[in-house]
Amino acid sequence: MIERKVKMVRALERGLQVLAEIERRQGANLHELHMALGLPKATLLRMVVTLGKHGHIWQRLADGAFLPSYIRAPYRPDALHQRIAEVASRHLGRLSDQIAWPSVIAVPRLDHLEIVETNSPLLRLDALTLGPVGSRLSYIHTSTGRAYLANCDEGERDAIIERLSPSDEDGSGRALLNDILAETRGRGYALREPFHPWPDRDWQAVRQDGRRSMAVPVMLQGKPVASLNVTWLVRRSDTETVVSRHLGALRRTAEAVSSELASEYAPG
Repeated sequence: MIERKVKMVRALERGLQVLAEIERRQGANLHELHMALGLPKATLLRMVVTLGKHGHIWQRLADGAFLPSYIRAPYRPDALHQRIAEVASRHLGRLSDQIAWPSVIAVPRLDHLEIVETNSPLLRLDALTLGPVGSRLSYIHTSTGRAYLANCDEGERDAIIERLSPSDEDGSGRALLNDILAETRGRGYALREPFHPWPDRDWQAVRQDGRRSMAVPVMLQGKPVASLNVTWLVRRSDTETVVSRHLGALRRTAEAVSSELASEYAPG
């Protein structure tokens, strides 16, 4: 770059420092930026608002952290999952205005799904806090996992189930799981019920936490890339009521996320 004796734009320089720090950390809150850069929080707030307005960063609902926008870094191996979180964040915010129960969106990993965003902090239900980001969800015992398993292709589904199958499995557990997933595909959404006997990571929790949930897949190019759920307290509402009132909004939100992703990840 040609060097000339020109006066630097101080505000621009500071803004670039903020962006670089967010990218270096892969996410930071206002206090962390203040400690790292020594800039006043009021100044930092103006900068992150400006950076967000122009699409360089976004703010996660789950914990208020500012993260780099992955639409500007499609080469990263984890870019799709990070972009799913970024896109879903806006739609989860809107969903919290329609459904008074919290939701998470989770992406597939080897033997579990991982929560990448939640609108739980917006609803402030002390008895029903979801997350945090990074929490693992069972493929078998959560509606979120079942929504993904029911809609992925047979080869992927078989590989996941094989990894999770107990060493002493006699075939009955696999048959029950196949029936559950077939029923899930048939009705178009997943539930926690019926319970399954395999001792996966959430086997005890789903029986004892007093919660129920339903979930739908987020599709891209005909395949699931994430699952979106809504969770409620059993003592406050029953499954039939929640499904009848809120399944439509949940599906529309998943479809909105899918549509936005499809416009960015078109084949070819």
